[in-house]
Amino acid sequence: MAYTTINKSTAHFNTKLYTGTGSSNALTGVGFQPDWTWIKKRDGTNYHVLTDAVRLATKQIYSNDNGAEETVAEGLKSFDSDGFTLGTNGDTNASSGSYASWNWKAGTGQGSSNTDGSINTTYTSVNTTAGFSICSYTGTGSNATVGHGLGVAPKIILIKRLSADDNWIVYHNSLGGTKNLYLDATNAEATRSDTFNNTAPTSSVFSLGSATGTNGSGQTYVAYCFAEKAGYSKFGSYVGNGNTDGAFIYTGFKPAFFLLKRTDGAGDKWRLWDNERSPFNVVDDSLAPNESSAEYDDSSVSLDFLSNGVKMKMSGGGAGNGSGETYIYMAIGQSLVGSNNVPCTAR
Repeated sequence: MAYTTINKSTAHFNTKLYTGTGSSNALTGVGFQPDWTWIKKRDGTNYHVLTDAVRLATKQIYSNDNGAEETVAEGLKSFDSDGFTLGTNGDTNASSGSYASWNWKAGTGQGSSNTDGSINTTYTSVNTTAGFSICSYTGTGSNATVGHGLGVAPKIILIKRLSADDNWIVYHNSLGGTKNLYLDATNAEATRSDTFNNTAPTSSVFSLGSATGTNGSGQTYVAYCFAEKAGYSKFGSYVGNGNTDGAFIYTGFKPAFFLLKRTDGAGDKWRLWDNERSPFNVVDDSLAPNESSAEYDDSSVSLDFLSNGVKMKMSGGGAGNGSGETYIYMAIGQSLVGSNNVPCTAR
């Protein structure tokens, strides 16, 4: 049994579905004041909008686009005690539009500077309990380190250059410090020494090379860092088997959020499922973080959320279970058994 110290996972991560109004919209029910909110319109070809409390409300970046940060006054206008307030922008609040939002708790507001690395962060906001931090920093153009504040080594880091166009750079522990993926693209893993300086993160810092995507001189960046917490989050890799009795990925909890990407071949999109858009098995409502497409409702791209992991149901390649194909994943969810001995039931 996977015991965890996180008895209420929804105090740290929660999916909130909502319907747009086209006018000022104060949404509640998240369960906490979010520090990072990721929004996607489910029924339209709109961008994935990512806003965080470190960069402040109205500052948007997009997982499906390499563009610089934008200020959108009518986007996400504020982070509130139990949710967030939206303006009239159609990517986040079109009248009668159907939306999904994924919300994480970091620290308090913008946080404070972290001086553990050779680059002092502008701000670092940290939730050590759930293993999540947001860091903003300015690059130097030469090998450097940045403090993440987690106290344990992160296993996933998502970095976006804010001050100019550049791909999202993804570190995943299964690929190591010599390789990276691109969140906004379908590329296979890339072998590059200039993104993470061929160095895995430590309990205090992550390393950067001289790539403009992670450390251009005078350029500004945001990094989202995730450390694994037993019974709450799991980040790893698996190999597909190419049939409907698909691969099983043990997480130790009932997933609430599941993101994957094929790493050993190009052309396959990122896929994202959650337990709110698909509250019962089979889980077949997916979104693609690297594209603006509307939600896919497709039983051929499906899986089951079990009490202790994920069971692939699709037989096709690319989507998550191609025969002999390698995938990385990010899973966040509910504890199977917490320190309060309350079990998480199967679906």
